[in-house]
Amino acid sequence: MSANPASTTGPTAVPHVIKGQTLEGMAERYGPASAPFATPKLDLDALIWPRTLPGPAFDVPVAQIMDLLVATGERLTRDPDGLLAQACDQMKRTSPLDPGVLERDYARLGALFHRGGMHAQINNELGGPAVLDGWKEVNSESGRAARVRAFPPRLVHILAGNAPGVAAISIIRGALTKGVHLLKLPSNDLFTATSILRAMAKVAPNHPVVRSFSAVYWRGGDEMVESRLLRPQFFDKLVAWGGESALRSAKKYIGPGFELVAFDPKTSISLIGHEAFASEETLADVARLAGDDATPYNQGACVSSRIQFVEGSTVEADRYCALLQAQLGVERPTCAIVGQPVTGELREQIEVLAGLEPDYRVWGKFDGRGIVIRSEEPVEFYPDRKVVNVVPVRSLAEAVKFANVATQTVGVYPAERKREVRDALASAGVQRVVTLGHALGPAAGLPHDGFYPLHRFVRWVNDED
Repeated sequence: MSANPASTTGPTAVPHVIKGQTLEGMAERYGPASAPFATPKLDLDALIWPRTLPGPAFDVPVAQIMDLLVATGERLTRDPDGLLAQACDQMKRTSPLDPGVLERDYARLGALFHRGGMHAQINNELGGPAVLDGWKEVNSESGRAARVRAFPPRLVHILAGNAPGVAAISIIRGALTKGVHLLKLPSNDLFTATSILRAMAKVAPNHPVVRSFSAVYWRGGDEMVESRLLRPQFFDKLVAWGGESALRSAKKYIGPGFELVAFDPKTSISLIGHEAFASEETLADVARLAGDDATPYNQGACVSSRIQFVEGSTVEADRYCALLQAQLGVERPTCAIVGQPVTGELREQIEVLAGLEPDYRVWGKFDGRGIVIRSEEPVEFYPDRKVVNVVPVRSLAEAVKFANVATQTVGVYPAERKREVRDALASAGVQRVVTLGHALGPAAGLPHDGFYPLHRFVRWVNDED
């Protein structure tokens, strides 16, 4: 990773975007001495859209919004202004992600703005564009005529910075719901959201959708900012991504008229049936698929499989562990060969287990190329930095007891065995069951963390006779 030049050249300048206008300045200083950054001074009054006026895009047809988003995606892919290239370069200096992972992710950002995905979101999550573009006639139990509208919302988004795609997805969802959106930049991704909004402004300067977004940074938990902004007289809902501390800070502002839509922190697992041991070739292929699921963003994503339950004996599980550890060091689109080395308390805990053979066994080194731990029960610590815990079980049904409401995605091999565990997993609190190797997602138009985001974003309003 490139060395951070901030310590010798001063803080990195982080621009803001206010209702489509780029604002530069270095009035506010943040960050550690090793990686300082500076932003323009916050004008809180400029970050709200008065309720006395409709939002700029409230009455823009969905078809026109899609046209703008598609054109924005095309411009991001071409990047004629170098906005994404500049953002990627700045991210390389501060992000824990490998430069190659960042480059590949930025190269794919434009592809997220595809019309098919937008249609899938609106049709699957809202039942079609009619409820966005106006009042849709519906049948009521009483027989009286009624109309419903998915009214454009006023949202604050606390973004996560573990992957650049979070900013792109949030902007697409926000634009499709026609509302006004204040994006709070995360300290580990200060550039993606603003670069996308600046590209959109290049496509259509002063467009109503362009004027519907602002993206700024303030220190998370800053009561001087949040107590004044996070109020029902300005916004309807808080859309919060991120860890437990961020959500706890946000929840104190939730009350009547100001709701929380939370993409909670999650973890993911895999269930691997005895069919994996049909042949050496099959086992190697299963290890590759499981490696795909374990390593998104060097295991920094919620979909990353950290605990894998293998239906088989300890000897069979050990064969699998050796193959899986080799797969953790393979380069993938969202994973580098070498991630962050395992250090500190996590390393100490793994070293203790390594001395407890045969009850535990450890494959790999503390060099960022991946470690696999085999144990009879899931380890008590949180596997991270390309560390995977493999637990042999007598049946996949036995593994279900280890799933809970914090389990987001479960990858299953072979695919046909999903049917025997999916209801039990759902009952335990799991939100996604996928075929092993397909954890990265979900696809546009499917539920995310157990709900339809567009459905939760909008305000549902009735007109009843």
